[in-house]
Amino acid sequence: MPYAPPPEMASLSLSDIADLVAQQKLPPVEQWDPQETGDSEMRIASDGGWFHQGDPISRPAMVRAFSTLLRREEDGSFALVTPYQKLAIAVDDVPFVAVEMESSGTGADRKLAFRLNTDHLVLADQEHPLRFPTGTDAPQPYLTVRRGLEAVLARPVYYTLAEMALEDNLEPFGIWSHGTFFAIDAGP
Repeated sequence: MPYAPPPEMASLSLSDIADLVAQQKLPPVEQWDPQETGDSEMRIASDGGWFHQGDPISRPAMVRAFSTLLRREEDGSFALVTPYQKLAIAVDDVPFVAVEMESSGTGADRKLAFRLNTDHLVLADQEHPLRFPTGTDAPQPYLTVRRGLEAVLARPVYYTLAEMALEDNLEPFGIWSHGTFFAIDAGP
């Protein structure tokens, strides 16, 4: 059955999104230990664009397929893994970009869901935390996607998230999602 990207998140309830998240089946790349290794000659740019030998991969279905084979290695590097082959892939920052967000509830009852540039859906929760590194000129928030893989929040998504946190006016400053609190450092 061909992959069908999820419908626009705005038309879905958080319950519908949670059902779609549960249906996402990913290959067990963490269980595979192929003997054949090499270089994929691929790179994921910091804006989420995928490249092969310097040329953009323009077919979204190809990017989605490759993204399901992506694994973070113990040394911090990234690889595309099948049962027969493991190929290194260069990643400028993180492999995914959270391009859309839906929210329901407020304060401790808030629930957040994100759509990635690969059309995969992730719920921000204890298993998929948001982190807000400090010490950079511009805030660069991240969402854990799976097993050491993260998504950077696109700037408009982050601004919307920050507006929600300001409206909640919590002390310390931060935001709740699915019963987990994520502190947002307001900086110096």
